[in-house]
Amino acid sequence: MARNIQSLERAAAMLRLLAGGERRLGLSDVASALGLAKGTAHGILRTLQAEGFVEQDAASGRYQLGAELLRLGNSYLDVHELRARALVWTDDLARASGESVYVGVLHNNGVLIMHHVFRPDDSRQVLEVGAMQPLHSTALGKVLSAYDPVAHSQALENERAAFTPKTVTEPSGFESLLDLTRARGWASDVEETWDGVASIAAPIHDRRRMPVGAVAVAGAVERVCGLDGELRSDLIASVRDCARSVSRDLGAGRF
Repeated sequence: MARNIQSLERAAAMLRLLAGGERRLGLSDVASALGLAKGTAHGILRTLQAEGFVEQDAASGRYQLGAELLRLGNSYLDVHELRARALVWTDDLARASGESVYVGVLHNNGVLIMHHVFRPDDSRQVLEVGAMQPLHSTALGKVLSAYDPVAHSQALENERAAFTPKTVTEPSGFESLLDLTRARGWASDVEETWDGVASIAAPIHDRRRMPVGAVAVAGAVERVCGLDGELRSDLIASVRDCARSVSRDLGAGRF
């Protein structure tokens, strides 16, 4: 059985201690409360301070929780609020489109699927919550790359693998796709990631009008595209309506 790392356990205990108090704590307070030598406590506090998890008051020298913990906490809450707000609208989209629906967020240089609604038929399907998709070739990834500067940088800086002959990997071609995405408000993937699969995605914004995720429908090319080979306009409209509805529920207002 793997052993826990003592220094991480002590750092976690230190953060909980600072979170539970109503005032700033001095080095002696922290060391005494946790049963640590002052030198050990000071080293952990300095490390946490360097990472932004702890702040030290210049006048008193006492410690309190730092802004980086607030940012991480808000990110956690944002993702869970996004899923909660998307539940009803994505269920409606799956019923209306007859296709699978996904909600994705930027994570570790890719798209993390944090919500998945099965295609409403009797076919065998696998839940893809927690799966990762590439930024450069999927509809979800293109939307995030078009609207989120961090995603944009990651998509350009990392390798863009050619999953099929239709995958766009050149920087100039990829940038053109992102320009098109911003101009029309949605992105597509027609056999650029998986043979025989097409998808359409639109961005979700929060109350600050910041992109926090994207919603997409995905299915067989012959269903997502019409007889003329073009993406179905009704599906595009439905995906955009879903994204707007989730955004409004997140406080973004009208887009």
